[in-house]
Amino acid sequence: MKLSDYSDFPANIPVVAEDELFLYPFMISPLFLSDEKNIKAAAKAIEESTLVIVCPTKPSHEGERSLDALYNVGVVGSIMRKVALPDGRVKVLFQGLARAKILNKVSDNPLIAHIDVIKATSVNSLKIDAILEILREKVRILASVSNYFPPDLLRTIEENHDHNRIIDLICSTIKLKKEQAYKLFVESNTEKRFLDLIEFLIDEIEANKLQKEIRSKVHTHIEKINKEYFLKEQLKQIQKELGSDTSRDEEIEEYRKKLEAKKDKLQDSAYKEIHKQIERLSRMHPDSSDASMTQTYLDWVLDIPFGEESKKALHISEVEAQLDKDHFSLKKPKERITEFFAVKELMELRGIKSSSGAILCFSGPPGVGKTSLANSIAEALKRPLVRIALGGLEDVNELRGHRRTYVGAMPGRIVQGLIDAKKMNPVVVLDEIDKVAKTGRGDPTSALLEVLDPEQNREFRDYYLNFDIDLSKVIFIATANDVGKIPAPLRDRMEFITVSSYTPQEKYEIASRYLLPQELKKHGLKKSEVNISKTALQELIHSYTREAGVRDLRRKIANMARKVAREILEKPQITKVSITVKNLKEYFDKTVFEIEKTTKIPVVGVVNGLAWTAVGGDVLKIESIRINGKGTMQLTGSLGDVMKESARIAHSVVKTLIDTRRLKIDESNIPLTPKEKEENTEVDISEVYKRYDLHLHVPDGATPKDGPSAGIAMVSVIASILSSKKIRSEIAMTGEVSLSGDVLPIGGLREKLIAAHKAGMSKVVIPLKNYERDLDEIPQEVKDTLEIMPVSRIEEVLNAVLV
Repeated sequence: MKLSDYSDFPANIPVVAEDELFLYPFMISPLFLSDEKNIKAAAKAIEESTLVIVCPTKPSHEGERSLDALYNVGVVGSIMRKVALPDGRVKVLFQGLARAKILNKVSDNPLIAHIDVIKATSVNSLKIDAILEILREKVRILASVSNYFPPDLLRTIEENHDHNRIIDLICSTIKLKKEQAYKLFVESNTEKRFLDLIEFLIDEIEANKLQKEIRSKVHTHIEKINKEYFLKEQLKQIQKELGSDTSRDEEIEEYRKKLEAKKDKLQDSAYKEIHKQIERLSRMHPDSSDASMTQTYLDWVLDIPFGEESKKALHISEVEAQLDKDHFSLKKPKERITEFFAVKELMELRGIKSSSGAILCFSGPPGVGKTSLANSIAEALKRPLVRIALGGLEDVNELRGHRRTYVGAMPGRIVQGLIDAKKMNPVVVLDEIDKVAKTGRGDPTSALLEVLDPEQNREFRDYYLNFDIDLSKVIFIATANDVGKIPAPLRDRMEFITVSSYTPQEKYEIASRYLLPQELKKHGLKKSEVNISKTALQELIHSYTREAGVRDLRRKIANMARKVAREILEKPQITKVSITVKNLKEYFDKTVFEIEKTTKIPVVGVVNGLAWTAVGGDVLKIESIRINGKGTMQLTGSLGDVMKESARIAHSVVKTLIDTRRLKIDESNIPLTPKEKEENTEVDISEVYKRYDLHLHVPDGATPKDGPSAGIAMVSVIASILSSKKIRSEIAMTGEVSLSGDVLPIGGLREKLIAAHKAGMSKVVIPLKNYERDLDEIPQEVKDTLEIMPVSRIEEVLNAVLV
């Protein structure tokens, strides 16, 4: 099929769209057709043995197949071959024959247009030959500065005398934008096509010359650096040509301005260090590693809020009001916090500057409100709160900062906290200070000595900054579960406020006043949509949680709120969900029997001791049995060394009581040999502990136990088993015993008595000294339900507990 077959042009022929580029009359090109219109147009051309016109799409109209989205020119040619591909596309081999122009649309699907061939105008041969020579010269120049023209193509251009063929060859080789290619393609005046093409070649020569010049400028660096560095250098040369390489100088000038703005608020040493680093940066090569490190340092250090402070005056009334608003109960901690800030307010009013003052540390079981007390203080003082979690911290550089010689160095947590707070006087909470680890990378608690010492922290040195920071205006508050794990020098710098476990009534008030409204709001529920009865809430506290605080209780209420939300969505007719003791199990998984209730039935060899744990108090049953033997004693129940010693002391005390007849033993309790029975021999009363082996066990064997406060309980259980006297089950006790029988004071009395109250005990035996000094700390509801009996001697204990 040849173009001469269509001597009657203009004619109607199918239109195929091409998204990528212009095709030219001399080209044989594969085309991949994926859309329906193109495939139909190609199929029609093959079926009817007609020519087809391939038109490029306009910029930003790629993929569209309407006539408006296509240029009104293209290449008329024939389809030489058609192959269907497995992915659904069709591959055709197209041979271009002539340039053509679309006159108007004939049909849409397939797209058929009325077209006419673009015929070249006649030319002045002398003039066109001169222009052609100029064109060939420009092509030779472009070939010398670029890789566009292979030698064979250059030879063809030199030897060919078909003017329009030469133009089409060059256009298909150089990278022309679609608009430029269209301008050359549509032009029928050969002379004008030559002149326009020469203009494009001149622009392309200049662009390639500039690229070559840039490459030559950076060529000396290629052997030293990698490709990325080469690209940066190219970019730098381009910016230099454009006159826009001033960003680095602007950055350094910005650093200088920031430093000058802070100069009045900086110490001399800090100003000198920062100024020195800015000057160093200005002399460094911008791509060196030192420049990057110095720039990071300046970004950090100029973000520190030197001189920026919260200006709000201190008023203890506001602190007190905020604590009462956010926390129920906690009378003693609130009083101590208020006293602490009262001293600060008085000194401010009288203009006294003090460099010393206590650092507060809230200690107590998890979930009792230690961290939230610190939040309330920050809220009352209108200061930002910075929380630094110290649990598991083992690297001293986490606090002091890393020296700048290390890769990835950064300031310590304290300086980062000041930057985050944007103030120099925030409230900083050092959470879990008792869980700091000591390893080969230093002891973080030693760094905390300087931070928490008011005499030293006005000149705290961060290794990264390399100058002193004033931390004297920061309010530091620490929290801990176990004060005993804090090193003694660090303990000496803090004042401890004990936040004890809550009673069931206090938990009920906290749940109804705070937890329930907060969780309903968090879960998108209205107060009117959920009603939980008082007895149900009390049962939830008593049977479904085991904790000193209220953290697990909050989780249970949140779990309930989620189930209520789902119920309201699934059953739109429900407007209110009521939770009572009867349907409590529908909303909560299983009960957790926190403390076993007393049976109030006297038993031989079982006594109720009271224990302190990190999660509050607990009732500790101590059991004992006797076995015919030689007077030895076996101890089980994962007991610590101190508790084992306490058991041995208790055994000796009971022996002494038996020997001195202060503990009466029925002779029938003493095992006799057959001979002694036959001869009716009288044996000494002391044989009762010589002829029995004792086994003392503290249940919940997997849990480690230690401490001396079970002393009187152990004396009671050993005395009971040897004398066969029952122990009153409604009595619990705590107290250390000495070898001489004195009852010595113990710690954690509040938690222990709360545990006895929860277990339904009616009477508690405690050391006399604890009764005299610690009774004020016991909640009133506990004192109202328990008979608290003070004792100073072991005989008083045995008289009270043995039936």
